[in-house]
Amino acid sequence: MRYSLFSLILILKQCMKFKYSLAIFFIVLVIALGRWYSQILPPAPEVTFTSITGKKIVLNSLRGKIVIINFWATDCKSCIEEVPHLIELYDNYHSQGLEIISVSLYYDLPNHVVAMGKNKQIPYDLALDLRGKHAKAFGNVQLTPTTFLINPQGQISLKKTGLFEIMVMEKEIQRLISKMPVI
Repeated sequence: MRYSLFSLILILKQCMKFKYSLAIFFIVLVIALGRWYSQILPPAPEVTFTSITGKKIVLNSLRGKIVIINFWATDCKSCIEEVPHLIELYDNYHSQGLEIISVSLYYDLPNHVVAMGKNKQIPYDLALDLRGKHAKAFGNVQLTPTTFLINPQGQISLKKTGLFEIMVMEKEIQRLISKMPVI
């Protein structure tokens, strides 16, 4: 078979079009898989907190509710800045199913946590992580503040290390509330 130069060029162009189409297909496939994978949320760990009042809080028992787990310390400036925002979120959304548990890291003295709770009139649960097992269960939390938002299905839908933005958190809480069944 003899091909003219022109026909060889046409065949090469067709092959190149196919290669580009194939490349575009794989790029779109990778993007789609990335978006699908990003929607698979990790489950919250199975932990039981002990509040400063001695109350046992089994995280799994809060399924069906939206839960904020906030790792903090009384000597952390950003953590203290977050307290009024957490109180505001609690006041605005607790009646709609929001629970908040602030967990002080292992090095925070219990009497400091109790005093801060009273001083700031914190209405949500404050828990101690005296052995660091809760911080470890949540991915070895070492920096404060670190905040997790857990959806009603018990999955971590948001993680923020550092001071969270109240508007972002509130928007995500509202989105989760809108998906909750009306009772």
